Amino acid sequence: MRSNMERTDWNPKKPYDLRERLFEFGCLVIRLVQYLHTRGPVAIKLSEQILKAGTSAPANYEEADDGTGNRDKAAKRKIALPEHDPVIKESDELVRIVATVIRKADGGS
Repeated sequence: MRSNMERTDWNPKKPYDLRERLFEFGCLVIRLVQYLHTRGPVAIKLSEQILKAGTSAPANYEEADDGTGNRDKAAKRKIALPEHDPVIKESDELVRIVATVIRKADGGS
């Protein structure tokens, strides 16, 4: 039986809308965390950090996007997005590292 993380459909198509893309990213992080919760105590502990890092950028963008006017939205994005650029890069790297570890542990290449 193949796990959820081994399914070929777990990598969603990237939408053009940033709000939707960040939402899809958050959903992908949640799926990874759910899978990691089946892999033991160390993976569970790591998954908590991945969940916090991977879902903060979508939430902060959503908050900025709900600003009262164009100037307010722009000001909030200037604060929210640069703050999360390193988080997104780190989340991406962590997801790739953990996925590689899982594949190798399951006998994949």
